[in-house]
Amino acid sequence: MRPLDDALAELLAHARVLEDTQQVATFDAEGRVLAADLVSALQVPPQDNSSMDGYAVRCADVGDAGVVLPVSQRIPAGAPAQPLSAGSAARIFTGASIPPGADAVVMQEDTEPAGEGAVRILRVPAMAQWIRRSGEDVRLGAVVLARGERLSAAAVGLAASIGMAELQVARRPRVALFSTGDELVMPGEVPPERMKPGAIYNSNRFFLSAMLRRLGCEVRDFGIVPDRRDATVAALHDASADNDLILTSGGVSVGEEDHIKPAVEQLGKLDLWQIAIKPGKPFAYGQVGAAHFMGLPGNPVSSFVTFLLLVRPFLLKLQGATVLAPVASQLAADFDWPRADKRREFLRVRRNAQGTLDLFPNQSSGVLTSAAWADGLVDNPPGRTIARGDRVSFIPLAELLA
Repeated sequence: MRPLDDALAELLAHARVLEDTQQVATFDAEGRVLAADLVSALQVPPQDNSSMDGYAVRCADVGDAGVVLPVSQRIPAGAPAQPLSAGSAARIFTGASIPPGADAVVMQEDTEPAGEGAVRILRVPAMAQWIRRSGEDVRLGAVVLARGERLSAAAVGLAASIGMAELQVARRPRVALFSTGDELVMPGEVPPERMKPGAIYNSNRFFLSAMLRRLGCEVRDFGIVPDRRDATVAALHDASADNDLILTSGGVSVGEEDHIKPAVEQLGKLDLWQIAIKPGKPFAYGQVGAAHFMGLPGNPVSSFVTFLLLVRPFLLKLQGATVLAPVASQLAADFDWPRADKRREFLRVRRNAQGTLDLFPNQSSGVLTSAAWADGLVDNPPGRTIARGDRVSFIPLAELLA
């Protein structure tokens, strides 16, 4: 069995960044990968402005608390400001331009009315207080977002703040998805009470499709392929026509009813890997025509984990992303794991109110409840036991599933 890191490095070596890019509305760019540096054509904010509702003043005019100043102008956000006359104050609102000559803002709570058209300053201001300087957020000519960045909601907002209505992003990878297995039934086709012995509902197709879409992929669903060699060859041939990746679950072992291996080899080439992880040992990579091929194990948790560890970074690299994996943190285990395994284990855990990690009691590769319950994975090295209180490597699912 090969180590996970070696398998991932080999897999990523096959990933070539897609050449095609798209212009998309900034409103629709969340989750996409930026295909070109985003350079600001302006300063943000464009002018010095107030970060508070209050009064713009000259500090030289407010040497002592209690000074009364006439109010010479009123400046709402978006309105032009006139130069501030010496010995006066300007009523100003959050986001409004600082008038030339003013060098501080006194917030409203530190003032009181002093008759018609005048204000009393109750606290001596510090120079430049409550003033947001031009370019404080973004400087003219700065690279605001770099090529290869996967756009978060905040990043989309930042792009909008420099006037970008559209963004150049990587094309969506086209992924053909299908499952193999005569035992699989789609929800809605057969009610639970009429399920045949040995039949199971196809859960993998649902969570794989959901994760692919979260990664910005265009998913082409080819359904369930029967456990027949000719049907598998036909499905692979059709899926290779106009897709970047063919992704299957099930059928990558070496049993008599596992037809993926000979079918892929008939149409292209295949490497069948045994990866030293638990869950998720069987994994296949190859090519069918111009399309990459990846075969995941059929057990749902194995399929879920191998997708996150291997397929996810591969698809991100296809899109030119520069960050392919989240950074793990060190948290304390609130459980014992006394039996070391020779494989690298990915345990389903959840943070508790104390900030430590609880372990789902059944870590079987067939128990999808563990993945739905968990909010992260413990990356446990081969041969390591865990005692309550030990620090372990925690990978949050919120980042893996983003």
